[in-house]
Amino acid sequence: MEINKLIDHTLLKPNATEEDIIELCKEAIVYNFKAVCVNPYYVPLAKNLLKGSDVLVCTVVGFPLGATFSEAKVDETKRAIKAGADEIDVVLNIGKVKEQNFEFVQEEIRLVKEACKGRLLKVILETAFLSDDEIFEASKACVLGGADFVKTSTGFASGGALVEHVKIMREAVGPYVGVKASGGIRSRSDLEKMVASGATRIGTSSGVKIVSE
Repeated sequence: MEINKLIDHTLLKPNATEEDIIELCKEAIVYNFKAVCVNPYYVPLAKNLLKGSDVLVCTVVGFPLGATFSEAKVDETKRAIKAGADEIDVVLNIGKVKEQNFEFVQEEIRLVKEACKGRLLKVILETAFLSDDEIFEASKACVLGGADFVKTSTGFASGGALVEHVKIMREAVGPYVGVKASGGIRSRSDLEKMVASGATRIGTSSGVKIVSE
């Protein structure tokens, strides 16, 4: 297992500086991670820094709450892709999941996926706020909307990725859709547990520590 190629090397802190992003991208090149995940403003910088490497640029949309207008998520997606993003991680409307309005969830994801123009779309469920049934149904709605991945967490909620939630998501989406575990994954042991449960991508700010273990 090439652990480095499972990792989205992540820095989404609101106080991140250009210097921090430069360091993140340098590390991503050295360890040949799958992607860096940065806030939209830093997409052009990351794209330029990673030029000539295999490392992708991932960014977040509707982050971290997911409760903005669908049109705003679509516009943010288009702008991020124009700026050079290779992958989009969008936060779904968590309130609509709590209301059991999975038609809304599916349609919003469809609109964002359309705006991706062929780029990979991962949908963040924020599993800490959801019941097991809600995780299952939301995952299915995301797949019906065209998501390439479902993802556990933003890292900004009360909890992050849990093995039980990853298992539910994998069961819901089947074998051909990706599952990204993120939030609180800080060791190789954490990563291996998530992968064993069905995760095919890991979002972490501890990538260097994990691959160095």
